[in-house]
Amino acid sequence: MRMSSEGPTADEFLDKVEENTLANIIYELGDEVYSRRIAKNIIHQRSINKIKTTGQLADIVRKAIPKKKSKIDLATKTFQAIRIYLNDEVKELEEGLIAAEKVLRPEGRLAVVSFHSIEDKIVKNFFNKCLRNKPSSRYLPELPKKNPSLKILTKKPILPSSQEIYINKRSRSAKLRIAKRTHFSSTFGEIA
Repeated sequence: MRMSSEGPTADEFLDKVEENTLANIIYELGDEVYSRRIAKNIIHQRSINKIKTTGQLADIVRKAIPKKKSKIDLATKTFQAIRIYLNDEVKELEEGLIAAEKVLRPEGRLAVVSFHSIEDKIVKNFFNKCLRNKPSSRYLPELPKKNPSLKILTKKPILPSSQEIYINKRSRSAKLRIAKRTHFSSTFGEIA
């Protein structure tokens, strides 16, 4: 699950993590509504036997979730959350977006494909932050407008067509957002 050989492995992480911390990670990074049940089941099972394989972990997760018809495996969201946490993917994405905005030339395009709601939310919030015009209260005087560093070209994300999904099943959750760099200064400062 790691993208590099540094940091703890998934089994090292699962051996030491506290139940509440694990539940929060699964809920926040995996959008899993059964995060508490899953965490409780993982902690209980690890007290009986060490979790050595991803197959074991998947079975433990599946047993904690009520059976339902779904196109994706019931353990997918939990695996996603653990992977995102171990690789610090949220921070990596945020740093990558900031770096891209800084180096992009005026009129250049920034196209970002996200594959789950956490990533998409980060991209959407980043694009909105680059607009620099936060809506103010109707009861307060209007704030002076700031010059945006990006112009959003896609109000809503572009989703794959049914033909694309048929050809490439993994594209089913993809969302594409595009922005254009303006002539105004970077929202995050100049390149160091």
